[in-house]
Amino acid sequence: MKTFRPTTPGQRNKTVESFDNLEKGQGPKALLAPLNKKAGRNNTGNITVRHKGGGHKRRYRIVEFKRSHVGVSANVVGFYYDPNRSARLALLNYANGDKSYILAPVGLKKGDPVECGPQADIKPGNALPLQSIPVGSTIHNIELNPGSGAQLVRTAGASAMLLGKEGKDAQIRLPSGEVRRISQQCYATLGQVGNVEHEGRQLGKAGRRRWLGVRPANRGTTMNPVDHPHGGGEGRTAGGRHPVTPWGKPTRGFKTRNNKRTDGRIIRRRSKGKK
Repeated sequence: MKTFRPTTPGQRNKTVESFDNLEKGQGPKALLAPLNKKAGRNNTGNITVRHKGGGHKRRYRIVEFKRSHVGVSANVVGFYYDPNRSARLALLNYANGDKSYILAPVGLKKGDPVECGPQADIKPGNALPLQSIPVGSTIHNIELNPGSGAQLVRTAGASAMLLGKEGKDAQIRLPSGEVRRISQQCYATLGQVGNVEHEGRQLGKAGRRRWLGVRPANRGTTMNPVDHPHGGGEGRTAGGRHPVTPWGKPTRGFKTRNNKRTDGRIIRRRSKGKK
């Protein structure tokens, strides 16, 4: 992390992640795709996610979440910044001439060999099915269903642990503390996602958040009754009721999960106090 001299109020609390080990430029053009801004709106133009909009223009990096080069050796060409995620990307050059991005794990270095498949070595960056990974290993980039591509544990500094194997399933402890059953045919990548210091960054000023596409949020107590259940009243009020969303749904302790299809896959709910 880089810190700055407090020459302005924004510089006083600002921290920036180091980019010293990253390659310059946007990487191979074949792995870039256009990315249109949604501003929190759906296909009919209605706002479905509040407080989004603006921000710097971006291009999408095509990341190989579904490791398709099984049995093909590759080397790490370099590491790149991705404006669409907190993790860094590692550019792989395969023996057959293909190039692809993967999430860069802790410990992976430029020039290191990377493999994918049941016979791959147990080392950071290699992807194997859960049935081939030893119990107790630290993993990330985990598939929910075989062949679907990685969906779990992809943020900077995140990692899960393979607790055990029973029948056709493996038990995974996720970063939230939740223990979930996942098919042993699903692929996962060994190691912890890199850029661990991302959690400690401080934006320092409101404008930097706007660059990221986050618009200001307004408290319900400052609104009118027509806009929010907490609005209205003479002077400053506390809302006069338990905290709710603008649409009246409780916001503290109210269970909103509604996915009965996967309820049976969860062995233990996430730990209290973790979001």
